[in-house]
Amino acid sequence: MFRNFVNFTNKYKIVRGMISYGTLWPCGSLIEQTLIEKKTFRTYDWMKCLRFSLFGFFFMGPTIYVWIRLAGVMWPRTDIKSSLCKAITEQTAYDPMAISSFLFFMTLMEGNTYADARREVSDKFLDAYKVGVIYWPCVQTVNFAFVPARNQVIFTSFFSMCWTTFLAYVKFLQLHPPVDVDHHAMDIHFLEM
Repeated sequence: MFRNFVNFTNKYKIVRGMISYGTLWPCGSLIEQTLIEKKTFRTYDWMKCLRFSLFGFFFMGPTIYVWIRLAGVMWPRTDIKSSLCKAITEQTAYDPMAISSFLFFMTLMEGNTYADARREVSDKFLDAYKVGVIYWPCVQTVNFAFVPARNQVIFTSFFSMCWTTFLAYVKFLQLHPPVDVDHHAMDIHFLEM
């Protein structure tokens, strides 16, 4: 049975990325929930993890597979110059679409409206993209220059899990803004006690 599965994923390489993203993206959500929200196994938002898994499996896996294949055709060499070209092109062509789609579709999957999803993209895209401009070119230059083509989607999916943890963090922070504390008022109240 395992051999059949391996043969299937070798024949349909897109499935490798889909499984990888469908598994690693909810892990990114769990990492964020654990480190930032201080949740435990009993308090994890499992529906949030399911949404991350569905998005990773049905959107990220197939689109990153197609992007990597397209980049391989556009720049077939694996030298540093070609790798930088791939990484820069990805940052300007693929990443804006991927970040926008993440914010938009995750908001819809949370049960929010189309207008809410558009506002989510409008409010959060630029901050996420600014970090991505630094993060992804570094990851993808290494990926395109040193990782064999058959493993590039899997390599990218690990760093995508780290990126997903960041996106989940950004989403959480903006849903739960820091509380402004009037320290002067607190000092006066403390002195009155």
